[in-house]
Amino acid sequence: MNHLALQISTVVAVLLGGTTAAYAQQKTLYERLGGAFAIAAVVDHFSDAVVKNPIVGQKSKNSALREWHTKNLSRLPGLKFMRTLWVCNVAGGPFQYTATKPGSTPVGLEVAHRDLKISPAEFDEVAAELGRTLVFFKVPDQEKKEVLAAFAAHKGEVTAGYLAASR
Repeated sequence: MNHLALQISTVVAVLLGGTTAAYAQQKTLYERLGGAFAIAAVVDHFSDAVVKNPIVGQKSKNSALREWHTKNLSRLPGLKFMRTLWVCNVAGGPFQYTATKPGSTPVGLEVAHRDLKISPAEFDEVAAELGRTLVFFKVPDQEKKEVLAAFAAHKGEVTAGYLAASR
Protein backbone atom coordinates (compact mmCIF):
# COMPACT_ATOMS: atom_id res chain seq x y z
CA MET A 1 0.00 0.00 0.00
CA ASN A 2 1.24 3.51 -0.81
CA HIS A 3 2.55 5.14 2.41
CA LEU A 4 0.79 8.47 1.65
CA ALA A 5 -2.50 6.67 0.96
CA LEU A 6 -2.13 4.82 4.26
CA GLN A 7 -1.46 8.07 6.14
CA ILE A 8 -4.45 9.75 4.54
CA SER A 9 -6.82 6.84 5.13
CA THR A 10 -5.70 6.68 8.75
CA VAL A 11 -6.09 10.45 9.25
CA VAL A 12 -9.61 10.35 7.87
CA ALA A 13 -10.48 7.37 10.07
CA VAL A 14 -9.27 9.22 13.14
CA LEU A 15 -11.02 12.38 12.02
CA LEU A 16 -14.18 10.37 12.10
CA GLY A 17 -13.51 8.54 15.31
CA GLY A 18 -11.81 5.32 14.29
CA THR A 19 -8.41 3.75 13.67
CA THR A 20 -6.95 1.29 11.19
CA ALA A 21 -6.31 -2.10 12.70
CA ALA A 22 -3.05 -2.79 10.85
CA TYR A 23 -1.19 -0.04 12.68
CA ALA A 24 -2.96 -0.01 16.05
CA GLN A 25 -0.03 -1.60 17.94
CA GLN A 26 2.79 0.65 16.67
CA LYS A 27 3.83 4.24 17.50
CA THR A 28 1.15 6.70 18.51
CA LEU A 29 -1.37 7.28 15.80
CA TYR A 30 -0.33 10.93 15.65
CA GLU A 31 3.22 9.84 14.78
CA ARG A 32 2.05 7.28 12.23
CA LEU A 33 -0.06 9.94 10.53
CA GLY A 34 2.94 12.14 9.99
CA GLY A 35 2.04 14.73 12.61
CA ALA A 36 0.05 17.92 12.53
CA PHE A 37 0.92 18.94 8.97
CA ALA A 38 -0.32 15.70 7.40
CA ILE A 39 -3.47 15.79 9.51
CA ALA A 40 -4.10 19.43 8.59
CA ALA A 41 -3.81 18.63 4.87
CA VAL A 42 -6.53 15.98 5.06
CA VAL A 43 -8.78 18.18 7.20
CA ASP A 44 -8.32 21.03 4.73
CA HIS A 45 -9.29 18.95 1.69
CA PHE A 46 -12.29 17.30 3.34
CA SER A 47 -13.59 20.60 4.76
CA ASP A 48 -13.40 22.34 1.37
CA ALA A 49 -15.18 19.44 -0.33
CA VAL A 50 -18.09 19.62 2.12
CA VAL A 51 -18.48 23.38 1.56
CA LYS A 52 -18.72 22.85 -2.20
CA ASN A 53 -21.05 19.84 -1.99
CA PRO A 54 -24.42 20.78 -3.61
CA ILE A 55 -26.50 18.80 -1.11
CA VAL A 56 -24.85 19.73 2.19
CA GLY A 57 -22.81 22.79 1.23
CA GLN A 58 -23.45 26.21 -0.25
CA LYS A 59 -26.52 25.15 -2.26
CA SER A 60 -28.08 22.88 0.35
CA LYS A 61 -31.85 22.82 0.78
CA ASN A 62 -31.13 22.78 4.53
CA SER A 63 -31.18 26.50 5.29
CA ALA A 64 -28.86 26.15 8.30
CA LEU A 65 -26.21 24.30 6.28
CA ARG A 66 -26.60 26.68 3.34
CA GLU A 67 -26.23 29.71 5.62
CA TRP A 68 -23.18 28.28 7.38
CA HIS A 69 -21.48 27.48 4.08
CA THR A 70 -22.19 30.91 2.57
CA LYS A 71 -22.40 33.48 5.38
CA ASN A 72 -19.98 31.95 7.86
CA LEU A 73 -17.04 31.02 5.64
CA SER A 74 -14.86 33.43 7.60
CA ARG A 75 -15.11 30.81 10.35
CA LEU A 76 -13.89 27.96 8.12
CA PRO A 77 -10.17 28.44 8.88
CA GLY A 78 -10.98 28.23 12.59
CA LEU A 79 -13.10 25.13 12.04
CA LYS A 80 -10.28 23.50 10.12
CA PHE A 81 -7.92 24.39 12.97
CA MET A 82 -10.31 22.91 15.56
CA ARG A 83 -10.81 19.76 13.49
CA THR A 84 -7.03 19.42 13.15
CA LEU A 85 -6.55 19.85 16.91
CA TRP A 86 -9.29 17.30 17.56
CA VAL A 87 -7.64 14.71 15.34
CA CYS A 88 -4.19 15.42 16.78
CA ASN A 89 -5.56 15.04 20.32
CA VAL A 90 -7.53 11.87 19.61
CA ALA A 91 -4.52 10.41 17.79
CA GLY A 92 -2.24 10.80 20.81
CA GLY A 93 -0.39 13.90 19.65
CA PRO A 94 0.96 16.72 21.79
CA PHE A 95 -2.00 19.05 21.24
CA GLN A 96 -5.02 19.49 23.51
CA TYR A 97 -8.44 19.91 21.90
CA THR A 98 -11.02 21.88 23.86
CA ALA A 99 -14.47 21.98 22.27
CA THR A 100 -16.15 25.34 21.88
CA LYS A 101 -19.46 23.50 22.35
CA PRO A 102 -18.73 20.31 24.31
CA GLY A 103 -21.09 17.40 23.79
CA SER A 104 -21.77 14.47 26.07
CA THR A 105 -18.05 13.70 25.94
CA PRO A 106 -15.09 16.09 25.58
CA VAL A 107 -15.00 15.34 21.85
CA GLY A 108 -18.77 14.82 21.38
CA LEU A 109 -20.38 16.22 18.26
CA GLU A 110 -24.06 16.55 19.09
CA VAL A 111 -24.04 20.08 20.56
CA ALA A 112 -21.81 21.53 17.83
CA HIS A 113 -24.13 20.15 15.13
CA ARG A 114 -27.54 20.53 16.85
CA ASP A 115 -28.57 23.87 15.32
CA LEU A 116 -27.62 22.70 11.82
CA LYS A 117 -30.40 20.08 11.99
CA ILE A 118 -28.49 17.66 9.78
CA SER A 119 -30.84 14.95 8.51
CA PRO A 120 -29.80 11.32 8.21
CA ALA A 121 -29.83 11.74 4.40
CA GLU A 122 -27.56 14.79 4.66
CA PHE A 123 -25.24 12.86 6.94
CA ASP A 124 -25.16 10.10 4.34
CA GLU A 125 -24.22 12.66 1.68
CA VAL A 126 -21.30 13.83 3.81
CA ALA A 127 -20.30 10.17 4.08
CA ALA A 128 -20.51 9.93 0.29
CA GLU A 129 -18.34 13.05 0.03
CA LEU A 130 -15.88 11.35 2.32
CA GLY A 131 -15.94 8.32 0.04
CA ARG A 132 -15.16 10.54 -2.95
CA THR A 133 -12.32 12.14 -0.99
CA LEU A 134 -10.90 8.70 -0.25
CA VAL A 135 -11.09 7.80 -3.94
CA PHE A 136 -9.31 11.08 -4.77
CA PHE A 137 -6.45 10.03 -2.49
CA LYS A 138 -6.51 6.46 -3.91
CA VAL A 139 -7.17 4.86 -0.54
CA PRO A 140 -7.53 1.06 -0.86
CA ASP A 141 -10.98 -0.52 -0.51
CA GLN A 142 -10.43 -2.09 2.92
CA GLU A 143 -9.29 1.20 4.43
CA LYS A 144 -12.18 3.03 2.78
CA LYS A 145 -14.60 0.56 4.39
CA GLU A 146 -13.02 1.11 7.81
CA VAL A 147 -13.05 4.90 7.46
CA LEU A 148 -16.68 4.97 6.36
CA ALA A 149 -17.68 2.63 9.20
CA ALA A 150 -15.92 4.91 11.69
CA PHE A 151 -17.74 7.90 10.23
CA ALA A 152 -21.08 6.13 10.42
CA ALA A 153 -20.51 5.58 14.15
CA HIS A 154 -21.10 9.34 14.69
CA LYS A 155 -24.38 9.54 12.77
CA GLY A 156 -26.55 9.60 15.89
CA GLU A 157 -24.61 12.50 17.43
CA VAL A 158 -24.54 14.59 14.26
CA THR A 159 -28.23 14.06 13.43
CA ALA A 160 -29.53 14.48 17.00
CA GLY A 161 -30.69 18.07 16.35
CA TYR A 162 -32.69 17.06 13.28
CA LEU A 163 -34.24 14.09 15.03
CA ALA A 164 -35.22 16.19 18.07
CA ALA A 165 -36.78 18.89 15.87
CA SER A 166 -38.81 16.35 13.87
CA ARG A 167 -40.50 14.91 16.96
